[in-house]
Amino acid sequence: MPNIQQQKKRVRTAAKQRLENLRYQSTAKTLAKRLRAAVEAGDEKQVAAEHRELVRWLDRAAARGALHRNTAQVAGRPPRFSR
Repeated sequence: MPNIQQQKKRVRTAAKQRLENLRYQSTAKTLAKRLRAAVEAGDEKQVAAEHRELVRWLDRAAARGALHRNTAQVAGRPPRFSR
């Protein structure tokens, strides 16, 4: 347990950031599941919309630092989901 005031504050802000990062990661997983469901259903418009939303969300998460930029970009999820 921290004794110094700045350390206490840092623990509080780290907890908030951790929850925010978890929200981004969880939403990305949910959007990926929705994309898979749309692919299995065979609806082209729905697949395109879900893929666009997923890529947009991954870019936003990478910009905030919730996901590593390589995971959210070229080597990571969007090319895998576009197949």
